[in-house]
Amino acid sequence: MVLQLQLTAKLLAVSIFLTLVNFYIAEAGVRHYKWEVKYDFRSPDCYKKLVITINGKTPGPTIEAREGDTVIVEVNNNLLTENLAIHWHGIRQIGTPWFDGTEGVSQCPILPGDNFVYQFVVDRPGTYLYHAHYGMQREAGLYGMIRVASNDTEPFSYDLDRSIILNDWYHNSTYEQSAGLSSIPFEWVGEPQSLLIHGKGKFNCSLTADVCNSTNPQCSPFVQTVVSGKTYRIRVASLTALSALSFQIEGHNMTVVEADGHYVEPFVVKNLYIYSGETYSVLVKANQDPSRNYWITSNVVSRNRTTAPGLAIFNYYPNHPMRSPPTPPPTPPAWDNVESRRIQSLTIKAHPNYTIKPPTTSDRVIVLLNTQNTIDKIRHWSVNNVSFSLPHTPYLVALKENINGVFNQTPPPDGYDFNNYDIFSVANNTNATSSNGIYRLQFNTTVDVILQNANTMNKNNSETHPWHLHGHDFWVLGYGNGKFDVNNDPKNYNLVNPIMKNTVPVHPFGWTALRFRSDNPGAWAFHCHIESHFYMGMGVVFEEGVDRVGKLPSSIMGCGKTKNLLRP
Repeated sequence: MVLQLQLTAKLLAVSIFLTLVNFYIAEAGVRHYKWEVKYDFRSPDCYKKLVITINGKTPGPTIEAREGDTVIVEVNNNLLTENLAIHWHGIRQIGTPWFDGTEGVSQCPILPGDNFVYQFVVDRPGTYLYHAHYGMQREAGLYGMIRVASNDTEPFSYDLDRSIILNDWYHNSTYEQSAGLSSIPFEWVGEPQSLLIHGKGKFNCSLTADVCNSTNPQCSPFVQTVVSGKTYRIRVASLTALSALSFQIEGHNMTVVEADGHYVEPFVVKNLYIYSGETYSVLVKANQDPSRNYWITSNVVSRNRTTAPGLAIFNYYPNHPMRSPPTPPPTPPAWDNVESRRIQSLTIKAHPNYTIKPPTTSDRVIVLLNTQNTIDKIRHWSVNNVSFSLPHTPYLVALKENINGVFNQTPPPDGYDFNNYDIFSVANNTNATSSNGIYRLQFNTTVDVILQNANTMNKNNSETHPWHLHGHDFWVLGYGNGKFDVNNDPKNYNLVNPIMKNTVPVHPFGWTALRFRSDNPGAWAFHCHIESHFYMGMGVVFEEGVDRVGKLPSSIMGCGKTKNLLRP
């Protein structure tokens, strides 16, 4: 009897232990964050202005998770007079398209004073981002990084893992900028006042009589401290509002090993070209003279460089972290060297052991021509001469709940007048229109998208556009100069080891070819990641398999024709 009681007690203890272990494992798979989003006065480049912060910080807190974890973010919108939405950039939201965080597409905005809970699974390792997706709020400071650790051994080794977010910075508020973009006559936002490296920059205070203090510790240089002999994985991300950038670490090579969450066939660079919305992991060996510090720099490329470089310090321990390097910052590449940037784009291939081959053919080809237009005397960016505008009722809710009269039922065109349109000249484009119509994709098919660049409304000018697709990764099949040849250029597609990404540039007077599967039920934005360009209409929306989307949470409703669907 005593033996039986002892055995029973042991079994009970084991049961309790296993229960606690299972509870711990379950809890370890959930990453819970509580964020207060509000305006604070900050001086990230020494110039004092109102900045959107998360828990008092910009950049916001890094989300740290492991592959397969559930991330829960409770957001309190304390902006007082502004709506809010937060997009989880690069997270595909499989099964949770309503938490993509895109106002007007996947949800109604979070009203001032309201709370909203985002909940989604990070289903694969890699480097991702989050940022505001309401108006032009992103460039007011609401952004941060998502780092997802792998459950398996990665195809490279390193000693320590670090992150750097690159940004450009304007002194005018987003209200002032958007007002200028919508005004008659048109007022362009201009070049940024500063470049920030992980939220810190240095504006020349002698250029302004406004509040600017060059000794403010908030604008002291960002410092990346390293130990000689160690290898560092540095996750580099760009969330610029306008600028394409070149990133360098003085005297050090960088080996690129990851792009947008996918392992790449490693290649070495001294200048890493990076476009808004892109993320890379580079390996850097601290193998230079350890008695000194080195510069970390970012510089504008693709636009005539008028903004001073972003400067940070690559600090060899135990040198003082604020000890300036003894040499000037490295010379950046020429801002107008398009070919070197195109070469890097073509160099990025999938890692041999992690290659996912694309389907060999596609079911549909959509060619998107980027154009600048004037519609009702207001300057727009357009796609196939259609400038995109968001409806007041989110597409996802309208489509799932069969709400009529929300958006134009005429879809945008799948192409343009290939034979007669001259991409090298300023086009008349008098037939340009504005619409909120969308592309309806047949579910689980293969779709090719060709991004075609052209001349702007200024002579001999074509801009770089980084395009970001929500809800998907796509294969990058190729890049080319001039006008895409629908009959011949596909013969040269890379179908062997193309990299998969969620953001990709289309270079001046060139084209970029993408392929993806329409296998993620929802409504997904695809747009230029330059804030002012998307605001001016450079974007589209893809719908696929909305009938397969689960029951929508009422928390995403409450605006437009969904007001009666909002339930407390």
